Amino acid sequence: MEKIRKTEDEWRAILKPEEFRVLRQAGTERPFTGEYTDTKTEGVYHCRACGAELFRSRTKFESHCGWPSFYEPSESDAVILREDDSLGMRRVEVLCARCESHLGHVFHGEGYATPTDDRYCINSVSLRLEET
Repeated sequence: MEKIRKTEDEWRAILKPEEFRVLRQAGTERPFTGEYTDTKTEGVYHCRACGAELFRSRTKFESHCGWPSFYEPSESDAVILREDDSLGMRRVEVLCARCESHLGHVFHGEGYATPTDDRYCINSVSLRLEET
């Protein structure tokens, strides 16, 4: 996968303000407000910044956490995981592997009845759904 590199000014020119805040400044949208929180539409979720395929609807599940949740990315190399010690806690940040935009966080071992017991908690504003 070819990496996409842009300056923050270039990203700011192509993203809406809320998209820029979340994708490029590691912000978080308010819970239960995102476009895809309750979506059950079948399709492929792409990075809103660069278009890379990230998740498939078959791995989306209802976690009732306020953000779209997936139990695994569509490909093992679709995302980058990075330790995040902000907010006084240890979390694992999820980034798009192609453009390194912030997507959300992944949590493990919460007891969800999914094949991986992972919850990729992803901001809707970081995604674009292509229906299949």
